[in-house]
Amino acid sequence: MSTSQPTTATLLAPVDGQAINLADVQDPVFSKKMMGEGFAIIPSTDQLYSPIAGTVVLVAETGHAIGIRTESGLEVLLHLGIDTVELDGAPFSLTVTEGQQILAGTSLGTMDRNAITSAGKQTTVIVAITNSKEQVESLHVTTGETTAKTITAKIKLAPAPVASVHHSGKYGDLAATIIENVGGKENVKNVIHCITRLRFYLNDKALANDDVIANLDGVIDVAQASGQYQMIIGPAVGDVFDEVTKQLGLDPDAEVSIASTGPDNRTFGQKVKDGTNALIGVITGSMAPVIGMLSASGIIKGMMSLMVSFHWITADSNFYMILNAMSDAVFYFLPVLIGFSAAKRMGGNAMLCAVIGGAIAYPSIIAAGKGASIVTIAGMHFPFVSYTYSIFPMILGAFLATKLEKWLKQHVASYLQAIVVPMITIIVVTTITLLLTGPVITWLADGLANGIQALLSLNTAIFGAIIDGFYQVLVIFGLHWGIVPLFVNDFATLGHSYLFAIVSITMVGQGGAALAVAMKTKNASLRSLGFAAAISAFCGVTEPAIYGINLRYKKTFVAANIGSAVGGLIIGLLHVNMWSIAGSIIGLPSFINPAGIDGSFWGALAATAAALVVAFVLTWVWGFNDNMIADKKRQKPVNPGKVAPKLA
Repeated sequence: MSTSQPTTATLLAPVDGQAINLADVQDPVFSKKMMGEGFAIIPSTDQLYSPIAGTVVLVAETGHAIGIRTESGLEVLLHLGIDTVELDGAPFSLTVTEGQQILAGTSLGTMDRNAITSAGKQTTVIVAITNSKEQVESLHVTTGETTAKTITAKIKLAPAPVASVHHSGKYGDLAATIIENVGGKENVKNVIHCITRLRFYLNDKALANDDVIANLDGVIDVAQASGQYQMIIGPAVGDVFDEVTKQLGLDPDAEVSIASTGPDNRTFGQKVKDGTNALIGVITGSMAPVIGMLSASGIIKGMMSLMVSFHWITADSNFYMILNAMSDAVFYFLPVLIGFSAAKRMGGNAMLCAVIGGAIAYPSIIAAGKGASIVTIAGMHFPFVSYTYSIFPMILGAFLATKLEKWLKQHVASYLQAIVVPMITIIVVTTITLLLTGPVITWLADGLANGIQALLSLNTAIFGAIIDGFYQVLVIFGLHWGIVPLFVNDFATLGHSYLFAIVSITMVGQGGAALAVAMKTKNASLRSLGFAAAISAFCGVTEPAIYGINLRYKKTFVAANIGSAVGGLIIGLLHVNMWSIAGSIIGLPSFINPAGIDGSFWGALAATAAALVVAFVLTWVWGFNDNMIADKKRQKPVNPGKVAPKLA
């Protein structure tokens, strides 16, 4: 707001026509002034103009509403027609964008009145001040015939408007509204995030307001899985997470839980369930921060193999050595990264666990392997194990280190803790990992990898089709994170992964369907969303395509999964293999064998093309058209501070 607060304001007619009072609008949401004071016009032309000067804070995805905030704090909603949200943007052609500064009388675009009436809807244009209670003392409307850009309503502003709470930072208001609608700070036990999702652990999930959260601008959807209340955010999830933890009073680097209080009245079954969910949460929280780096490193590895295959570089050159260090560092030092990440997730000492990770991945320890045993007990050999590429031994090591460190701090004198506690923790946990838990977990991991290979060998084609036909359903519930360690385990124990080769194609199917929607629709906002979602899927992140496009039209999601199943069938038929963790189209270099391009790469190209074409064509001819009604769940007009909590 300006320092000199105005006392009056005016609203212009946004279109030629007959001005009427809100009480005469045939929609109770507006006629009963649920959306605030204002007026309406029964239009006689299609050209639209701004009723007031300010900043455009909302352009509805369906084109039927525009929100404007003035410098003095008025929040004005221009609603085009009644129930026109169901027309999915077809009658509207708007020329303004969110964030744009406009003057009173600025052209906003057009609305096709004939298209609206043909669809059985009313064309009434409504102007509502959605924060009337705080900002407006009185409003006088001049009814009757009017022309656009003439004064239709005079406003007397409230002398002392109540300023809304504003949180600093781009995502401050969004974070505040999320916290409020998950039941407040006292309902939050912990919050973590992965590549696209905020994952809350709540004391009572029933207190969360799904409808409000799912309709926030900046939230794609909500889901509940693995004991978590999940919000699909998209690429901005890290920024939103930082703001949420800041407002909760958490250190985002420590991720320490907000402890719940009260007696533990859980049954044994509930404790088992909560324990399982906590384990999944630990794996998710430990893996999520490094997945992007693993994918990026995998792409570099694929590019190196491509350059060697085409004789652009040689494997003994200095340039290759430098690239190899870049691409291999994240894998070689994975125990260090996992130890650091897992400790943060469990509220432990991240630096201490990173040191333990460095100890088990120390070069001389790896060099001492070669099948030799550290010790033999009762005829059982406990071998040296290479922990590069490994995940599970260090997650367990971080758990042991966190528990041991806390116990030691309770029993060691404070003046000795700085040296004695880390010394004992490093010695004990590293020894246990090298002698016991590491080899045992490695044996189990080897068995798991061999089991997957055996399952794939039964009928790889059918297995691939089934997996790819349903895998993205797991993504909907966030359960796919439970499978990610299986991929990494494959690469750790085998150096490649047939399973990830299969799963990678599902990202292409989702992107192909979203691309078809983008190219077929006449709705400008849907087209923009479709292209963005498709690009995201082709880069390996499918949530924007799933929640922004495909699930909204249901058949589109089915078409995407059918395309994915066809791709999985081809992957299985051709026994395509993969050498690095980077999926979808951007990850095609990961299908290049380090020994040189072979059938896996060409098979991956064929499967990628098939998944893309089938998903695209099915969506085009069957899965989508502009007459379909999208799931209203995505009718989400509002970021906190925007014009209104809901649109009619």
